[in-house]
Amino acid sequence: MAMHFDLVDFRLITCIAETDSLTRGAERFHMSVPAASTRIKNLEESLGTKLLYRTSQGVTLTPPGQAFLHHARLVLSQLEQLRGDMQEYARGVKGHVRIFANTTATTEFLPNDLRDFLASHPDVNVQLRERLSHDVVRAVSEGTADIGIVAGNVRPESLQLLPYRSDRLVLAVSATHPLADQQSILFNDVAEYDFVGMPEASAIHMFLDRVAGDLHKKLQVRIEVGNFEALCRMIEANVGIGVLPHSSAIRYARTMGVRIVDIADEWSTRNLLICVRNLDLLPSFARELIDLLTQKCNDGPAASPTVDPT
Repeated sequence: MAMHFDLVDFRLITCIAETDSLTRGAERFHMSVPAASTRIKNLEESLGTKLLYRTSQGVTLTPPGQAFLHHARLVLSQLEQLRGDMQEYARGVKGHVRIFANTTATTEFLPNDLRDFLASHPDVNVQLRERLSHDVVRAVSEGTADIGIVAGNVRPESLQLLPYRSDRLVLAVSATHPLADQQSILFNDVAEYDFVGMPEASAIHMFLDRVAGDLHKKLQVRIEVGNFEALCRMIEANVGIGVLPHSSAIRYARTMGVRIVDIADEWSTRNLLICVRNLDLLPSFARELIDLLTQKCNDGPAASPTVDPT
């Protein structure tokens, strides 16, 4: 039996799922309740399965309904992206690339690399978003990102991986801090100190919270700042200690009174990897961007056996 899908059904089931109510979902979609009920009934008959559990408290999705919702959201997301891309093409833009990347790639490496790409591709726009590595993998797998950059040894069968950069996280302390003379230290031995942190929503903040949680500790963050330069300024003023990529720490240590201490934990060292669903199916300008990024690959230590969320 052939199945025919309607975008109205996709949007309606999304509204119902978000409100847990056929009535409120129909109202949100500006459709009468009888019309919405008839649509859902016809859709269920067409699919040969129930999509909703109906109770006196409202409705919830059945397992087939959850699967339908997942694909409906993907289709609607792709349509929104298509609409945005077409508007840009109408303004003369020839291409649009969506990149989701972890903190280190977003703040330390991609600004210069994307500058080079955009200078040579004036008719291509790039959308860059910072995300946790696991979220990057999901976004690329679901098609909401064209290119992902993650830390660690990610091996999902659905994605192709290419090397990008190598870096490691280090501890920065003030020149007068008790840890200033240390060469290397375990994170467990510093978790009790006051910290200068990045914003709570940043990938590196969430990662360090998870690391501390695994040690059954909670970081004492005295102040949150918006970038690594401000982080080092606060560390220099002895407000606290902080964690940042080695490449950033080296740059700021040249002009500020901060000292770099290696973190001995395995998670501090990681390789950055580019991930895509299918390199051959990307538009030519996206493949050219990946060619540029892979040329930046440098030698470094072996990747961590798990995905590093930062």
